[in-house]
Amino acid sequence: MTTLNFCGKTVLVTGGTKGIGRRIAERYLEAGARVFVCGRSAPETLPSAAGETATFIAADLRDIGQIDAMLAGIVAETGRLDIVVNNAGGSPFVAAADASPRFTAAIIHLNLIAPLDLAQRANVIMQQQEDGGVILFIGSVSASRPSPGTAAYGAAKAGIVNAVASLAVEWAPRVRLCAVSPSLVQTDSATSGHYGDEAALDAISKTIPAGRLATPDDVASACLFFASPLAAYASGTNFRLEGGGERPAYLGAANA
Repeated sequence: MTTLNFCGKTVLVTGGTKGIGRRIAERYLEAGARVFVCGRSAPETLPSAAGETATFIAADLRDIGQIDAMLAGIVAETGRLDIVVNNAGGSPFVAAADASPRFTAAIIHLNLIAPLDLAQRANVIMQQQEDGGVILFIGSVSASRPSPGTAAYGAAKAGIVNAVASLAVEWAPRVRLCAVSPSLVQTDSATSGHYGDEAALDAISKTIPAGRLATPDDVASACLFFASPLAAYASGTNFRLEGGGERPAYLGAANA
């Protein structure tokens, strides 16, 4: 696989110990970057590639003090922070009518407030660097379509897309910001029943023009591109990674 060259770059991937985040971390390692990943608890194994292993930092991103300590540690060790991938997030399925105020607040904090807090702190560091930096957000197509069962999550991701556009204006030209918004992704949680059993996943795949779900590698490839010089003029954009999107429901109804 051809990779871009990120030698000499320092990368932080939040939630980078599993799923999409883990593959993003591995791809940056393959491309020569020094990679840090964070999470609330250490994994059994860390992302590794090309003979290098990511450095783990225990941090709860909902705690601003832990964000500050994490970034200070990265800069103390490497002297810089070039790329941040705000990947940590998610939500269990809960009907909006049954969601408690506490649950809704927690989902919004994890998926919107915490990434914005981290971006704000990272921007301070990057603005002081001659070549600035790049802040990426893993969004979701849920930001722009109905998200039943995960309404607060969809609303938070919509907030991220808007924030990316706003911050790209405020922090230009030294810092670029982009969102990568995939549709359904084939991760361990998907195959363990998040979207249903294998038969359900096969049925879902048939509704996607590409004929399959996205993979963590698809998302990682987009992250490498948008953080690279090839995307030097891309900022404030939301890249929808959805394999052609969803076929309009009325077409299925008409054919039936």
